[in-house]
Amino acid sequence: MAIAHILSTGRAIPSRRVDNAELEGIVGQPFHDWLVANVGIRARHFMAEHETTSDLIVTAAREALARAALSPRDIDLVIVATDTPDQPSPSTAAVVQHKLGAHGSGVFDVNSACAGWVTALDIGARWIATDDDVRHVLVCGGYGMSRFIDFTDKTTATLFADGAGAVVLRAGEKPGFCAGKLVADGQYHDALGIYTGGATRPATAETGPAHVKFVRKFPATFNAERWPPLVRGTLAKANITLDEVGLFVFTQLNARTIETVMDNLGAPRDRTHMVMDKWGYLGSACIPAAFDDALEQRSLPDGAPIVFCATGGGLAMACSVWRHVRG
Repeated sequence: MAIAHILSTGRAIPSRRVDNAELEGIVGQPFHDWLVANVGIRARHFMAEHETTSDLIVTAAREALARAALSPRDIDLVIVATDTPDQPSPSTAAVVQHKLGAHGSGVFDVNSACAGWVTALDIGARWIATDDDVRHVLVCGGYGMSRFIDFTDKTTATLFADGAGAVVLRAGEKPGFCAGKLVADGQYHDALGIYTGGATRPATAETGPAHVKFVRKFPATFNAERWPPLVRGTLAKANITLDEVGLFVFTQLNARTIETVMDNLGAPRDRTHMVMDKWGYLGSACIPAAFDDALEQRSLPDGAPIVFCATGGGLAMACSVWRHVRG
């Protein structure tokens, strides 16, 4: 049985940087001090008017392919994780395949909101393990949430941003994918999301534009309480101890939550990596983008375990454990 390993990474961060001071002028309310102290966000990036989610993904994918010394034609399957697709249907993965020139590959989207990329990574690994015809899988996370922000709503306008991340998975015999676990708490499906534009609430002149919004509260400590047992359970499936893990990459929404989780796990805080301070919240793109940034800034020993752990609207959660493979 082939084992999937992460061959390369790539990311795309739009050029337009909006710091808290500029956004305070747009929102019309001060929030910088609170946001930095409680969340950790100092700036975010928004895509240009001519750009869309698939454009960001293609940029990240091209970087990952170049680092892997592969052409788009080498890709057997394109999986795109996003809840800000180019359109409701057909899939954004089909658009990405066309723009890349990865003709002939299979394509589909995954929408587990901000847990989508870790979910897609798990799917890609299992596909490689069960189909000998699939040798290379492109797993992408794309976020174009600026298209869905109501800039009069401080609770959402201060958090969300745009970006993309991608990895190339290769089938081989080297240690790579170790274990994964998907769980959810669907009672919160109506708490946070984009609720206009689907079958339940079609977009009409009366409903107005589709906006991301907090509809009702979910526990503020949800991630702090749920991530540690999810991480421990997934590591146990892989027969890996917490002390062995070389890098933890969590959903990049709240720095204080990540710090609390690392303390709960008894792991040094320097074994995680955070990017929300400079890029804002990138949703389904935040973990691959943070992973790519981490690999640029630190050296992981060959075979070091890596934990990816995410939460998204729904509330969906995903954890995936891999061993780092250099080269």
